[in-house]
Amino acid sequence: MAMGVATSQLMVRDEWLGFFQGALTLGGGMIICGLFSLKMPWHGLIGAGVLALLGAARGLGNIPGVIKFFGGDRGRGSLPVFEFGVTVICSLLLMRIIRALQRERLRQMLESDE
Repeated sequence: MAMGVATSQLMVRDEWLGFFQGALTLGGGMIICGLFSLKMPWHGLIGAGVLALLGAARGLGNIPGVIKFFGGDRGRGSLPVFEFGVTVICSLLLMRIIRALQRERLRQMLESDE
């Protein structure tokens, strides 16, 4: 959500509005998963993992735009950089959630052996 707000100062309105809506949707979903995890931690964590997977997968489609941006094509302004930032954040969150789920699986396997 913070990236969506930050882009309001750095981008023209047409590009900013679409990115802002997507950032609010993804960020709002993450906040809902965080609040949901207060009562049911694993359900909230898995929900955040699904959102992170969706955000990372959508961002992977924007990689050609980032390559063009760093190659000198500034036709879309700074939008590809912000899209890449969201992709990196979602990918890191997804990896952390997968690691947490693997640790829990290992803990349950060790617990069942005893």
